[in-house]
Amino acid sequence: MFSHVMLGVNNIETSKKFYDATLGALGIAPGKIDPKGRCVYMTPTGILLLTKPINGEPACHGNGSTLGFAAETTALADAWHAAGVANGGTACEDAPGIRSGAGMDLYLAYLRDPDGNKLCALHRVAKD
Repeated sequence: MFSHVMLGVNNIETSKKFYDATLGALGIAPGKIDPKGRCVYMTPTGILLLTKPINGEPACHGNGSTLGFAAETTALADAWHAAGVANGGTACEDAPGIRSGAGMDLYLAYLRDPDGNKLCALHRVAKD
């Protein structure tokens, strides 16, 4: 459904450090700085771009917005969360764990990045 997601950030290097660590825990290569100074993460399933806002105003998080990343295992979701906290992120919501609802179990781990963007690592738990 989505081709890419672009997040506004206030400090590209600070954000790159955070996203290199968290996405690296999920097996995604470090971001590359493009000619416009944006940090780009490319995978076969999508692109994440980090950029300073083009209007020159400070970046701010979207109230009610969450960007979710797929985690192949609960251990990878935990590693993503730990890497985020160790690299300038802030834990939010409940501690990482299983949430049940709508007939499925999801393992969720939530963080806010250095600019306050709300992020989630999600692993779909197989039903026995």
